Amino acid sequence: MTKNLDYAVEAISEHEIRSRTAELGAAISADFEGRDPLFVVVMVGAIPFAADLVRTVTISVEIDFLGLNRFGESGRINIAMDLGTPVLDRHVIIVEDIIDTGLSLTALRRMMHDRGAASVSTAALTDKTRRRVTSVPIEYRGFEVGDEFLIGYGLDWQGLYRNLRSVWAVLDMEALIADPRVLLTDLRGSDHS
Repeated sequence: MTKNLDYAVEAISEHEIRSRTAELGAAISADFEGRDPLFVVVMVGAIPFAADLVRTVTISVEIDFLGLNRFGESGRINIAMDLGTPVLDRHVIIVEDIIDTGLSLTALRRMMHDRGAASVSTAALTDKTRRRVTSVPIEYRGFEVGDEFLIGYGLDWQGLYRNLRSVWAVLDMEALIADPRVLLTDLRGSDHS
């Protein structure tokens, strides 16, 4: 059931996220049986998705985290926190919260290949395919979404809203910009009901 407020609409429900994440976990388990993949979780937004995804995987996996600074629409990335696990000869699965232009993901996949990964795949919660400016594979896609601004389930506005259990499309960006906390009470109450 989709929930609507005057300034936001539930874009992806908690139930839809759980169901799709289980499907992705089953596909990864089948595709990587016997290969012990390394999940590279891109901080901070992908953490909720990654935590739920790895719990649905039935094979042995390893998890590490990578913090990136992204520089606008250029696709340039800078490593804020590097992996502690070598990727040489590993099957790497990059876990992202949202893919937009594809530029950052392209650079990240190239970086994993340059470090000697045996293979590189991507699991993404959401994908804004209409905003893509470069072709980049997303082997495990959760949901294709439009151009709306999304918050919840790892996606944020100024660090807020990552803890919502579902994903919300913001309809009134002016209200959010004017007071980033304006939606907190209503969204939290609606999200957990």
